[in-house]
Amino acid sequence: MKKALIIAAFTTLFTLPAVAEDQPGLKTGDAPPPPHKIDSGYRGAETHKTMSIKEGKEMHDGASVSFQGNLIQKKGNDIYVFRDKSDQIDVVIPMAVFQDRQIEPDQLITINGTLDKKQQPPVARIDRIIKE
Repeated sequence: MKKALIIAAFTTLFTLPAVAEDQPGLKTGDAPPPPHKIDSGYRGAETHKTMSIKEGKEMHDGASVSFQGNLIQKKGNDIYVFRDKSDQIDVVIPMAVFQDRQIEPDQLITINGTLDKKQQPPVARIDRIIKE
């Protein structure tokens, strides 16, 4: 009986860290590349129009936006910092949008959503993430 409890305790102790690494969202282990090193290149058959964050911030409230860059920091509940070559912007990404995928700061991604200029500074509310 005691052997079974000890084995169960050790098994639980060593399997919990492995389960914890499978959480979706931003994985903050790696540093993102500097803005001047972000390079898109050809990544697949999908072609979609992306804009720079600087261009996106000039659009009207509620405009559809598509940015390509890096998710570099988590600021709070569903609020992240996204950066491209031109600027950075706070984005609101619900956990459901991650779809059980992990995003690392050095991964180039494309995000789609709408611009919310009612908040200052403006934020983007994201409804789709495409890992490149």
